[in-house]
Amino acid sequence: MTPASVALRAAIHRALTTDTALLTALGGPRIYDAPPREAAFPFVTLGEARISDVSADDAPTQEHQLTLHVWSRQGGHKEAHLITGALLQALDDAPLAPSGHRLVNLRFTLADIRREADGRTYHALVRFRAVTEPSR
Repeated sequence: MTPASVALRAAIHRALTTDTALLTALGGPRIYDAPPREAAFPFVTLGEARISDVSADDAPTQEHQLTLHVWSRQGGHKEAHLITGALLQALDDAPLAPSGHRLVNLRFTLADIRREADGRTYHALVRFRAVTEPSR
């Protein structure tokens, strides 16, 4: 069986690459696990994950803390905020179906939007919390 973390990331990627509002904000399907060397801005990357065992009964239950990254060079915070909003609309409480697992919930927890040291790149860290258990 595919680990829950891999199945969840794949389901998130599928949801993002089919979300019209997000694709419009990005100017196309610019959602990457690892961006190409010369990726056009703006884009989103699937980032860090922290997985914890939160089992309370016989079924193994996992909590996933996931970070998505928004990268923008549009000038100012606006584009990063718009893309962050599109991520929230696409994922918060989304009915995703990770292969071999049941998504109990997926909730937005935090967004941190800032200008990077280069002075022209805006970076948003967008965090979600998910809980999964094996399909029955």
